[in-house]
Amino acid sequence: MVDFDPYFFVEVLVGGLLSGVMYALVAIGFVLIYKTSGVLNFAQGPLLLFAALTYVSLVERGIAAPVALVIVFATMALVGVAIERSVLRPLANRAPITLFMATLGLAYVVEGVAQLMWGAQVHGLDIGVSDTPFNVYGVFVSKFDLFAAAVASAMVAALIAFFQYTRVGLSFRAAASDSYAAGAIGLRLPLILATAWIAAGFTAVVAGLLWGARLGVQFSLSLVVLKALPVLVLGGFDSILGAIVGGLIVGASEKLAEVYFGPFFGGGIEIWFAYVVALIFLLVRPAGLFGRVLVERV
Repeated sequence: MVDFDPYFFVEVLVGGLLSGVMYALVAIGFVLIYKTSGVLNFAQGPLLLFAALTYVSLVERGIAAPVALVIVFATMALVGVAIERSVLRPLANRAPITLFMATLGLAYVVEGVAQLMWGAQVHGLDIGVSDTPFNVYGVFVSKFDLFAAAVASAMVAALIAFFQYTRVGLSFRAAASDSYAAGAIGLRLPLILATAWIAAGFTAVVAGLLWGARLGVQFSLSLVVLKALPVLVLGGFDSILGAIVGGLIVGASEKLAEVYFGPFFGGGIEIWFAYVVALIFLLVRPAGLFGRVLVERV
């Protein structure tokens, strides 16, 4: 059993919360697609990998980092539009399992295209921020974790501002609330869906670069989405706020559990603890903390 030290407790808690922000950033990509089309986009992980791999490959070929970043954002916008037009639009109004299987197949296609374009070797990604800790009133905090949290927070703020104050954003919110009513009043649902996929692509760029800098750009990077699933279960599949809160809960709980309860289980519980928490939530509150509770009348 670890002796309780309040400074160490705060240090572990802060580290977990900062990691949770990165989990939330991945989960938001799921939320953007699920809110508009009801599809659990299993291709979000490979899109994250594709974005990171494209960026690091361009930089290694001598393209300046800012230019490479612009190219990647533009590429992911085009990829998002292409996916919506070629895969999701033809399958509109199909059964949810059909759409899920389509995104599952799409995940393998995206990974295959990434390998054909850039190869399968592992790449290091340096974004200029070290992972060294610094002391804040006796609590050691990682510089990289703070930077990642700041970038993720800026991304979330930009998304909230876009969906709150722009015409397309307001149309997105209307379609997310009731797509049939939105279509009946003349809103252009294909444009709204394409916008959602573009936003999910932009989110994949930011998440891919941050996770790639931490773990290295390799094909296992796409498995980061598996940690986003308990985040979605806790927060709700259709809530950006829920993704943020769920990410914070998962990040903090798994770190604290590993430190304070891990010794009783031989360590390693950080890998699966979040799924236990998610299972409990499914039994108690299936819609999550902020998800909409759907009532079906028969």
